[in-house]
Amino acid sequence: MSPALRRRRDRVARTLGRVVVLALLLATAWAGGLVWFAGTIAREPPGTAALESLEHTDAIVVLTGGSGRLSTGLDLLKAGLAKKLFVSGVYSSVDVKELLSLSQLSPDKVECCIVLGYAAADTVGNAFETADWMEEQGYTSLRLVTANYHMRRSLLEFAMAAPHIAVVPHAVAPANVHLAEWWRWPGTANLLATEYNKYLVALLRYQLEKALDS
Repeated sequence: MSPALRRRRDRVARTLGRVVVLALLLATAWAGGLVWFAGTIAREPPGTAALESLEHTDAIVVLTGGSGRLSTGLDLLKAGLAKKLFVSGVYSSVDVKELLSLSQLSPDKVECCIVLGYAAADTVGNAFETADWMEEQGYTSLRLVTANYHMRRSLLEFAMAAPHIAVVPHAVAPANVHLAEWWRWPGTANLLATEYNKYLVALLRYQLEKALDS
């Protein structure tokens, strides 16, 4: 083998070695971040026995897409914790009357206090749809109801879409998401990994927006 060919082969080997090391470092960092992300998810929702003692806000906002969210929002509304309940990301075929069976409120009460938003198709849309509605109402604070694994990303999106609105998180713990030893449950592990990746993208956008604003 000629010296030139040997040098070229050595350069290729060194480059491949660096790529492998970098990939391992990135994979390790990602896995460590996923463990942190899963470990910091709220396991228990705020106490339901004394809802009246929770902080009051102008509105309660429910992000559709998971079990227990709407019923929790309705419980908070019935406890008098806000003036109105805004449900973001509702399918166009749903109307307020369909909520009566869940809310156990009178039609007048539902009509005056529950508003459905149909524009949002994802979490980014939820944040901007809610921000527009809050501005229309002249509201400055909200209690955000969504799944516990979804809360961290939702708070980031709301911070970007509505930075002047005070947001109180109210996480719902879905029964089918097994956070204890989550790695043993393929469905939960896949859900958390997917949500963690989405959170990283949202975090990158958040940091870029902060850098541009400054």
